[in-house]
Amino acid sequence: MRKPVVDYRKLRLSNITTPQYRHLLLLLGWVVYFCLYFLTENLIPAEKCYPVWCKLDDLIPFHEAFVIFYVGWYVLIVLSLGYFLLYSVESFKGLQTYIMVTQALAMICYIAFPTRQDLRPETFPRENFLTWIMGIIYQFDTNTGVCPSLHVAYSIGIASAWLKEKSAAWYVKVLVTVFVVGVCLSVAFTKQHSVVDIFAALPVCAVAELFAFRKYYQARKKVKL
Repeated sequence: MRKPVVDYRKLRLSNITTPQYRHLLLLLGWVVYFCLYFLTENLIPAEKCYPVWCKLDDLIPFHEAFVIFYVGWYVLIVLSLGYFLLYSVESFKGLQTYIMVTQALAMICYIAFPTRQDLRPETFPRENFLTWIMGIIYQFDTNTGVCPSLHVAYSIGIASAWLKEKSAAWYVKVLVTVFVVGVCLSVAFTKQHSVVDIFAALPVCAVAELFAFRKYYQARKKVKL
């Protein structure tokens, strides 16, 4: 079994700021994000949000099968950050920084220009286990704060981190990339986002990519020189 690059068994609150463990402090970004998420979800009413829509949205049918990718996104985040924590600290720092940048930019957008989507079907075309899950998601996740899509932004960042990771096998990179494509499509097919939200995430990803992985690109540039 592969040995982790950091021995977290020795981690204590007293030594978390040491060079060996201080990368874990980046996880505090999630605390800030969830606080802002709670505030934006509860303090910005839907009627004050701008509805996001394009003609392509009406051509994309609802299909509950995509909830597998939509929910699997959460697992992908945990597994990716967990793997990098154990086996590639630099990749962990890059991915977590990427996530924090996308969170910050998205929150600025949600507050400065509140958005919502009105695409959810009033009734599901079928009743099954997947539509039941989708119904739970609709119940607990409001239709506000949608543009840009963080599902898309995080996913592209995860794919970027895995594709750069030297310790990852080629088939893992392929599987992650395929799954990420599925996640990006899922936000439209589950009617959680407009296609506009997907494309709006791309410039956010570009900024996060340059900010989080600048050392990677600097190293590649030196090799070419």
